[in-house]
Amino acid sequence: MQAREVLPEDADALLVGRIHDPVAGGASLVLVDGDRLIDITDLGPTASVLFSRADLAGMLREARNETDRAGWDLADALDFDPLAPADDALRLLAPIDLQVVKAAGVTFVESMLERVIEERAGGDSSRAKSIREQLVETIGGAISSIVPGSPEAEGVKAVLQAEGLWSQYLEVGIGPDPEIFTKAPVLSAVGTGQAIGVHAASSWNNPEPEVVLVVRADGIAVGATLGNDVNLRDFEGRSALLLTEAKDNNASCAIGPFVRVFDDTFDMDAVRSLDVRLKVEGPDGFVLDGFSSMRNISRDPESLIRHAWGDHHQYPDGFVLFTGTLFAPTRDRRAPGAGFTHELGDRVSISNPRLGALVNTVAQSQTAPRWSTGIWDFFANLRERELL
Repeated sequence: MQAREVLPEDADALLVGRIHDPVAGGASLVLVDGDRLIDITDLGPTASVLFSRADLAGMLREARNETDRAGWDLADALDFDPLAPADDALRLLAPIDLQVVKAAGVTFVESMLERVIEERAGGDSSRAKSIREQLVETIGGAISSIVPGSPEAEGVKAVLQAEGLWSQYLEVGIGPDPEIFTKAPVLSAVGTGQAIGVHAASSWNNPEPEVVLVVRADGIAVGATLGNDVNLRDFEGRSALLLTEAKDNNASCAIGPFVRVFDDTFDMDAVRSLDVRLKVEGPDGFVLDGFSSMRNISRDPESLIRHAWGDHHQYPDGFVLFTGTLFAPTRDRRAPGAGFTHELGDRVSISNPRLGALVNTVAQSQTAPRWSTGIWDFFANLRERELL
């Protein structure tokens, strides 16, 4: 990858990331300055602490003006083998560390219907096409403009229940409470350039391109980035109780490339209007290319934060929140009527001109580089470097 592939168009954007520095033997915080990554670990030393700073944007602008900070070329941090052992090279990491990784599900009508299809197909992709045609005709119009939790939503629910068409996914899609779940353990997410993992036992799976909010311990969003909520459709389709097996596997959560920190040029209103592009390029010559828009989300991002955080749940180190996806790719790949599924070696790019591009290569979770740095090792390294 080249630096221009992953950077946003706005050269003045405040972009914070993390790299693995093999010399230091651990993670360092970086700030993008052109095609350079300057070391700002002293302002942290963790991303969770850095993002809690009161004058975050001002502090970052001041750091970018300092000429004596060490750094790395972004191109060097992108030049590594995604399947190589995790500790052997300079590389970009997910731009978060101690934050809990949360996700909101079925926040777009299209993906809501796809979850219902998975449920009714029992995880069998060969049944999806016929079920999709039926449900789009009978349910799609009824819920396309419904405000979740509204009296109109309650009325639609009563009608669909009477017709035997109600689903647990419709409940969280148009009911009063969204689906909020924990996507991945702390420190397990991968970054741009790294492999993303699909469980070897899955035969029906897909990427889920999403905007990810970075939220402080006090519930205030301070930035946004991109994420891939890799999903096993066959697992979840067999039973919603298999959500953890469907969502949380080695390398199944990708975040990056950088967190764009909110300032006077980019804020939550900007997030509400973001368009996200998904492109999958397979070793078999298959290409999938499409867009989704945050304008079509059924619940406001601030509302999703309030459902995740509040008197009912606190996050002392902050959290990140996947806001949901419009995409559940349906284009046939392996056979007519079988829909989309990943092949090993797929190159998946999730991008937006204001956030850059999250790019990963598909591998099996069982053979992707193992997650080897846990919380204890993370802090032991910081202590050895006298950063604590």
